[in-house]
Order: sequence, then C-alpha cells, then structure tokens
Amino acid sequence: MSAAVKSYAAVDLGASSGRVMVGRVGPDSLELSEAHRFANRPVRVPEGLRWDVLGLYAGVLEGLRAAGQVDSVGIDSWAVDYGLLDADGALLGNPVHYRDARTEGVAEKVWATVPAGELYAATGLQYAPFNTLYQLTAARSTTQLAQARRLLLMPDLLTYWLTGEQGTELTNASTTQLIDPRTRDWSHDIASRLGIDLDLFAPLRRPGDPAGLLREEVLEETGLSGPVPVTAVGSHDTASAVAAVPASGERFAYICTGTWSLAGLELDAPVLTEESRAANFTNELGLDGTVRYLRNIMGLWLLQECVRAWGDPDLGALLLEASKAPALRSVVDAGDAAFLAPGRMPERIAEACRVSGQPVPESPAEVTRCILDSLALAHRKAVQDAQRLAGHAVDVVYVVGGGTRNALLCQLTADACGLPVVAGPTEAAALGNVLVQARAHGLVGDLAGMRRLLVRTQPLTRYEPRGGTERWRVAQDRLAGD
Repeated sequence: MSAAVKSYAAVDLGASSGRVMVGRVGPDSLELSEAHRFANRPVRVPEGLRWDVLGLYAGVLEGLRAAGQVDSVGIDSWAVDYGLLDADGALLGNPVHYRDARTEGVAEKVWATVPAGELYAATGLQYAPFNTLYQLTAARSTTQLAQARRLLLMPDLLTYWLTGEQGTELTNASTTQLIDPRTRDWSHDIASRLGIDLDLFAPLRRPGDPAGLLREEVLEETGLSGPVPVTAVGSHDTASAVAAVPASGERFAYICTGTWSLAGLELDAPVLTEESRAANFTNELGLDGTVRYLRNIMGLWLLQECVRAWGDPDLGALLLEASKAPALRSVVDAGDAAFLAPGRMPERIAEACRVSGQPVPESPAEVTRCILDSLALAHRKAVQDAQRLAGHAVDVVYVVGGGTRNALLCQLTADACGLPVVAGPTEAAALGNVLVQARAHGLVGDLAGMRRLLVRTQPLTRYEPRGGTERWRVAQDRLAGD
C-alpha cells in the first residue's frame, strides 16, 4: 500500500445545498476541507416544482476549480429523482423535485396492479409517495417520457456531464423501488408488470467502480490537469453517510441527520416481512453487500421550514431557549406525510397539536422544543422497531450528518433511546464518498478499516442518557392514541 497522501474531491449534494469537499487521505490520516458551497434552490414553474440542475452543475464545476488538482472525483446526492435524456444524450427538461405534487394518488394505481405487500416482498422499499417507481408511473403519458431514451439518477446525470459516460450506481438505484435487494439487481418482474422499460436505465455500477475520466472541456473549465478519473461512490448520500459511521462491531444503530432523519441498522440481508412493511421500514443497499434497514423520518426539515417562516433568527439562541422549555409538553408524528410540503410549518405543527388535544406551542422556542422532542421520539421508535423486526440488538446509537451540530437533539435522542449516542462526523456523506474513492485507489482497506480510520481522525462527542425512559414511553403512547 502506498504511503503517499492523495486528494479526492467529494461532490455532496443535499436537498438544500451542495458542496465540494476535498479529502486528503493517507494510510493513517484523513483530513476534510470545504472547497466550495452553493445553494440548491428548487424552482416552481407553471408545470410544478423542478430542480435547477444547471445551477447545480455550475456549482460542481466551480467547486472543482476551487478544489485544485485531485486524484479522483466522486458524486453523491439525494435519492429517487432523475433526468431524462433524448436519443442524442440531451436533457429533456429540468428534473422534477420529489416534493412535486404529481405523485398524489399514484400509489393506489400501482397497487391495483401489484399489491403493496407483493411490491414490498419483491423490492423491500418502504412506501414513500415520491419513490422513482411512482414518479415514472405519474409520467407515463407525458411527451417527455415518450421521447426519453435514457434515465439517469441525479448523481449519474452529473457524472455523465463530467465524463460523457453513463451508468446507474447501485446504492441509489436501490431507492427506485425497482431493485431486488436479495439479488442486488433489477426486479424485472415488477418492472414488466408495471410497464416500466428497464432499458431506460444505464448499466449498474457498484461503489468503487470507475465511472470515466473528466472530459477535455471540463478540464479546461476547471483548470485541472488530466487524466482525472471519476469514481462511483455510494452515490445515495445516505449510503455514503452510513459508510462513514465510526462504529466497531455490529451492535449499533445509526441516525443520518439533516433535512431527513434516516434511522436504522446495517444488516447482511434484507427484512422483507409483512410486519416490516407495516412498520414502514426500507431495505436500501449499502457498501460491501450490506443492507441499510431504516425508516425515513421527516428530520430537521421541520425546524428548517419554521426558521425560514420566522425570518431566520439566530439558531443558537433559539436552541438555548428551547432547552429551557418544558419537555414533552406536546409532540407530533415526525414521519407524518402532512409535513412533507413546504410552507406554513409553525401553523401546521400547532394545528397537529390542537387536533390531538395537546397544548399548542406558541413561541418559536416552544415550537422548536416540540419539534426536537418529536424527532427524538421518532428516533427512539425507529431504533426500537428496527431491533425487534430484524432480531438485531444494539448497544449504542451513532448520529452522523448535520444534526450532530444540534447538541440538544443529540442529548434528547440519547435520553429517548436510553442508549449512549456518539455524534460525528458532521460531514459523514462527504467522508464516506472520499473513503470509497481512496479504497478504490488502494489507500484504505475494507469497510471496517475505513471506520477505524474515522475513529482515529474525526472528532466525536458522546452523550449519555439521562434518567429513565418512562416519560418517553408515555409520550409515545400518547402520540399513538393509547
């Protein structure tokens, strides 16, 4: 193994911002720095909510220019959304945003052909109205889909523009509800029954596979000297984030926090039972044959929307006031699809409390405390349910991603779960992205080796649970109407 330190550019695109990070990796070193950060603002046009994919691509190019010479580039992003290309490889319109209303009522049409239980048994994916399967069903009669000759998921679309080569990375493909998690290949039966042409998809790639070289035009625009390879990483940002969970052994749960909270376990095989489906757990694919068995929770989106409605007050001061507010006075279901759309979030949370007969939070601090208590409660239930459904006990919960900056949320999660919480790293998706590239180039070993390097090099904070969990159980029962 080479002792040289190498540099890797991690393009990490979230639902509200994008960033290009540079990771410098050696056999016993791992440093991450930010080269460029840019906004990701969807645009509402007459036909619906769309991603500004050209703005994102411009941000990627500017980030690569700021990153300087690197040994490889990898891209990860949010899941399910895609761009359609025509026969000449040109993009047919801006990609539709997963929060667009076009999939309302579509699931029932799909289930009329493939019942929900059969769909879960075949694909292992929890119901979410924006899954790619439902998006494609909603688009079935459109001119755009009729003209399309290729579908590329968001990271694969940007990779194509960088390299001119097309592929479909597996961890992200597993969020389409068209992959069989047992075979780690397409579910041809499901696609055939629903009239979805799998030839639209480019060949599957695995994390670590080569994804092409930066095109000459890209080298010229970014000032980089070629050849610069692009490496397939866990291109679903949660796959990259879970790869960067600094765990040892198998008895751990994780919560990837940000706009969403993804809470669950890392398993060797999917859990495809009807009980698992009813509990709304998903089986997404991870590195090295692993399965990310998790539940999607609305996450810090609730707080982000409230802060936006309040005119962006100082978040530190708001969290300090929230820490002093009465605990568990009111809670809402943080997984409720009623909170999915943007706008009027403080009023919608207040209304949910009113309808459920709980005290209505009024001040920003009270609403914030309601949100954080509700998220901790959702984390508790997800961790408990995952252990029960998978028969897999845990001793510790790892929190990674943007929520690690929220000490109150981390402490409340430890209290609610009755387990120690280890928080960090914050830039987990970017670190997982970097480490997969480094592994592909021989600098680090297997997944366990990647995690040992993270433990040695990244700052981590441990939160011990305070008191018993009885009050959290009572709040959970109250929310369930028991």
